[in-house]
Order: sequence, then structure tokens, then C-alpha cells
Amino acid sequence: MTHPRDRLSRRRILAGVGLAAVGGLAGCLAGGSGDESAEPAEPIALTDGQACDACGMTVADHYGPAGQLFYADGYPEDRDGPARFDSVHELVAAHAAQARRGRELRAAFVTDYSSVDYDLDEREGTTYISSHVRAEDFTDATAASFVVDGGIEGAMGEDVVPFSSTDDAEAFAAEHGGSVATWEELSSDESA
Repeated sequence: MTHPRDRLSRRRILAGVGLAAVGGLAGCLAGGSGDESAEPAEPIALTDGQACDACGMTVADHYGPAGQLFYADGYPEDRDGPARFDSVHELVAAHAAQARRGRELRAAFVTDYSSVDYDLDEREGTTYISSHVRAEDFTDATAASFVVDGGIEGAMGEDVVPFSSTDDAEAFAAEHGGSVATWEELSSDESA
């Protein structure tokens, strides 16, 4: 016959094992070390022939700012890494479409014209800005300042020019035209 004290001990052991199993399962579901959405996103280099996810053109082969979007659910599913773009206009439009689908943005990066030695190329009355696609050439898009309506051409026509420094964006707009906008302003314009 089992003593009542022995049953209590078995119950405690079974309860402890059950709690440990539930705790382990909860840790896996909540984002253990394999959950990429819990890890900070870092920009990647777009120097190896990566195509723009909006238009299919090779990002590094064209003028203008480039960008990257990382989503919490790992989109795009067909590969590791971010969605890639050869223009800020395409990046913002693609983000608006993904937001409407309920995708959560982890990080957004755009070329940082505050940190690169860029060139402006005048051809037949059109001003093009150089492209910079190394990992260190990108900045957090959500904290950037963007020169809009400045007549500066990128891969897909007139584009917006991002800067990590608002002072740099304002100086660029004063010299080349246009106005300065935030990520929120760009995003809200595209989602309307």
C-alpha cells in the first residue's frame, strides 16, 4: 500500500515535469534563439547582382538610392534576407502593400547620402545621383530625412534622396530644390 506522503511527492514530481515541459514549449513559441524576428536586422550588401523585388532590375547597376525591408514573419519566403529595392519609391509602395496584408516591419534601410561620397551626374538636363549599395552605405529608413520633389533621378525616374542627418537633407534641398520629409510622411502618403 502506498503511503499518502509518497503520493504527494509523486504529484509534485509530475507537476514539476509538466511545468518544465510547458515552460520549454512556451520558450520555443515565444521566439527562442532560432526566431529571426527577435534578432535585430542589419542591412546587407546589394553588390552581388541582387534583383529589385519590385521591378526585377539589378539593384547595383542603376543610379539612385536603394533599400531593404525586413519583416517579422520572414517575408519574402523564397530566400533568406530582406526584400530589396533599387528605388525608395518602390520600397515605400511595397511596404504600404505589405502593411495592408498585416505584415509587421522589423527594419527598413535606405542608402544614406550623409555617409557616402556621392556624385551628381548631369545628362541632357537631367540630374542623376550615384548608387551606393555596400552594407555600410545604409541607414535606418524610419529615422532618415528624405528630400522629395528635388528632380533628382534614380533607377525608376525621379526619386527621393535619403539622409541620416536632417541638416544634410535640408542643405541638399536648399541647393537642388525639393523639401524634406520623414519616413512617417512618406509612408502615410503611399498608404492613402
